[in-house]
Amino acid sequence: SADANTKTVRITAPEGWTPPEPKKFTVAEGNLGNVISAAVPLVLRLGTGALVNGYAPSLVDDDEPTKYSIVRFAGKRLAEANALGPRPALPIEVFEYEGSPYCRKVREACACLDLDVVYRPCPSGESYWRPMAKAEGAATFPYMKDPNTGASMCESDDIVEHLFRNYGPTAGSGLPADADAKALGVPFMLRRGGITNLTCYAAAVARLKGLKFRPSRASEAASAGEPVEPLVLWTYESSPFTKAVREALTEMAIPHVVRYCPRGSVSKRDELLAKTGTFQVPYLEDPNTGVAMFESAAMVDYLEKTYS
Repeated sequence: SADANTKTVRITAPEGWTPPEPKKFTVAEGNLGNVISAAVPLVLRLGTGALVNGYAPSLVDDDEPTKYSIVRFAGKRLAEANALGPRPALPIEVFEYEGSPYCRKVREACACLDLDVVYRPCPSGESYWRPMAKAEGAATFPYMKDPNTGASMCESDDIVEHLFRNYGPTAGSGLPADADAKALGVPFMLRRGGITNLTCYAAAVARLKGLKFRPSRASEAASAGEPVEPLVLWTYESSPFTKAVREALTEMAIPHVVRYCPRGSVSKRDELLAKTGTFQVPYLEDPNTGVAMFESAAMVDYLEKTYS
């Protein structure tokens, strides 16, 4: 509801809303086709964004029962390691939209590097975040701002290489400033060239959603000068269950922080397990209403009822 005096748009959860119980590897009734189409990009992009850079599993003694593990048996558990560089003190900020093939490359890089990213959705027709980026000099999307280095840039390939240069396995190794993507440790499917763009385009065409803005209470709040608090989404880029959630967030221009936790994201998987008692993605937290929940189909329903 909008207060006539203060112009404040108050965000409240749907009356009687109860988050569903998490059900691992279960597709909500009537949602199978949506999940299958959302899995097409996963196949086309060869799972890029599903694993942390340098993912390395191993069997170890199961002497830490509070640690996340997908497999436990006979006193052993599957431990997962990675190859990452220094962690940024502040989240990366990205102005982008879900349906863009160029934005997808950046999101996959962020997932591979296990980063936390503040997303400012800028679909076609959006009138708050998009003009803000344009006023700062953004000519195209994605547009990235890194408060840890002071860098800001468009061009997805430049962004990917910046992220690997500063937060990848070669960060701090003294590589020259003009070191190429291979030297920086950028995975093959994220390097400059035809195969990356071709498969990213094909992945975008498989859905054709998350491209256009539709008015929302979040956009009303932003227009009133009081943007809603960013929601928090725990996921990894290639998850087919997350696709529809991100599309809804994008189309309604709801700012959100993605806490990427692909396979090998040791600390964040442990953190989510400690927070909720289970590990499953996506997991959504809405600081504007206090709602926190699993189950992607229910998340989309919640976002529509709360923000559309």
